[in-house]
Amino acid sequence: MGRGIIETVLGAVVLLVAVMFVVSAYNSSDLRPVSGYKIGARFNSVDGLTSGNDVRIGGVKVGTVTDLGIDPKDYQVVVHMTIASGIRLPDDSSASITGDGLLGGKYVRIEPGNAEQFIAAGGELKKTKDVVVLEQLLGRIIFMLTEQ
Repeated sequence: MGRGIIETVLGAVVLLVAVMFVVSAYNSSDLRPVSGYKIGARFNSVDGLTSGNDVRIGGVKVGTVTDLGIDPKDYQVVVHMTIASGIRLPDDSSASITGDGLLGGKYVRIEPGNAEQFIAAGGELKKTKDVVVLEQLLGRIIFMLTEQ
């Protein structure tokens, strides 16, 4: 009987340590969505971008992609983002979709502009650059090499 109690207590301690590790990892990472104001941007292609991906300025996370949708009028992808309330983006800022290396995920990269006006909550980034798909680039290079 005494051995069963020891095993039960030891199992509970292991589970407690595992839960503490997961909570610590979650708190120290940037997995939590950013709270702030919402803006949007329109792209022709967002291959690999999903809800929950980062929005970064200079490599620093300043927001989160909250939603992706298609505009039925012009078939562009509308990306909705939440930007931290302490970050004010100039009206002429641009957004592009970039990857974290060859195997990394995608994120929205914002390059702040120089305008005196700022994007208001619910506003939209006008200057956007679509994602460059590695497979398409490789296909073009192979096609160019085989043409000669």
